[in-house]
Amino acid sequence: MAETEIPQYFVCPISLQIMKDPVTAVTGITYDRESIEQWLLKSKYCMCPVSKQPLPRSSEFLIPNNTLFRLINAWCSANEAKAIDQIQKLKTPLDKVYVQKLVRDLEVPHLYQTTLEEMHALAIESEMKRTCMVEEGVTQAMIMVINKSFKEGKTTCLEEAIGILRLLWNVPTMINNMKPLVGENMDFVNSLTWTLKLQVHNNVKMVNEAMLLLKSTMEVADSTGSLNIEFFREMVSVLRNNKSLSQQAIKSALHVLIQTCPLGINRTRIVEAGAVKELIELELEKPEKSITELIFNLLAHLCSRPDGRKQFLLHAASIAMISKRILSVSPATDDRAIHIFALIAKYPGSNEVILEMLRVGAVSKLCMVMQAACASYLKEKARDILRLHSKVWNNSPCILCIC
Repeated sequence: MAETEIPQYFVCPISLQIMKDPVTAVTGITYDRESIEQWLLKSKYCMCPVSKQPLPRSSEFLIPNNTLFRLINAWCSANEAKAIDQIQKLKTPLDKVYVQKLVRDLEVPHLYQTTLEEMHALAIESEMKRTCMVEEGVTQAMIMVINKSFKEGKTTCLEEAIGILRLLWNVPTMINNMKPLVGENMDFVNSLTWTLKLQVHNNVKMVNEAMLLLKSTMEVADSTGSLNIEFFREMVSVLRNNKSLSQQAIKSALHVLIQTCPLGINRTRIVEAGAVKELIELELEKPEKSITELIFNLLAHLCSRPDGRKQFLLHAASIAMISKRILSVSPATDDRAIHIFALIAKYPGSNEVILEMLRVGAVSKLCMVMQAACASYLKEKARDILRLHSKVWNNSPCILCIC
């Protein structure tokens, strides 16, 4: 069968694919809407890719080319039977009225599931459709669905709602939509925390998505106030179940815990929830560098409190683990590790802790920091730690270097 040639004016100059939603720019050149919107979004200088003339960054100035859209549709229909690879089945551009109808359909019980499935399918298709969905209130609708699931204790369609919200999150206008919805209102945070409990039902995918969504939500909240112990227990549970969850979920949990640390009562509750032990156990599994940096950051926060230091020292491998990571991961890890040792050395609790630092090589590692190509402030910090207990550590040859 002879190959069917695609008319050149059906092809987008950017994607080199048949246009699904042809729009004409002010320069008179026609592009596929998604391609030109992506171009304008990512381009440093707003100019027409073909004519190199200036273009407004706003998509409001892109005029739908309805005549060309009908011609492309007709041509595709005529050539569909030939099953050539170049032809792509076109879909009508997403209509705002249709999205508004979908939002209203969520209030009709027998349409609830099919409506969410349709929304999820639309959100997957393109950024243009996701932008339209954000503009027409789908964000608010999904938050209401998730909150309703929490209040009723039902998980029907919860996975679809979380998936839709995750897909919409990267739309540029999404954060502006989320801030007034989240603010200092913890209802949505509580709903997502409840969702994390579903890991006991082995719904790992939903827990991964919910954890990423929770991190994003906490980042746009106006402030992080006092949170209840159940919240922190669920965060720690995510760390405990690290083998079954994604690395991104683990990182998100660590980010969330770090973000809540400025408030002393939150640090106390994180310790009470058992985070210190889980952090040490997680680090002993030798995770990737970025996770190690987050673990050490969080441990430094927790060790600033007496209860945190107590839990840290109760773990048999804690001091040895910190010592081993110094000068072997990253400058950020070195900074936090030495800060932890400074806290432990200043408030050791017992002479056994000081002797343990000598026995597992922590004292030797601090001496190495002073001789390594580290920042000067880290060397000075290491020197101060060594001076604190030099009489106890005088059996270590490297102690002579601080004299």
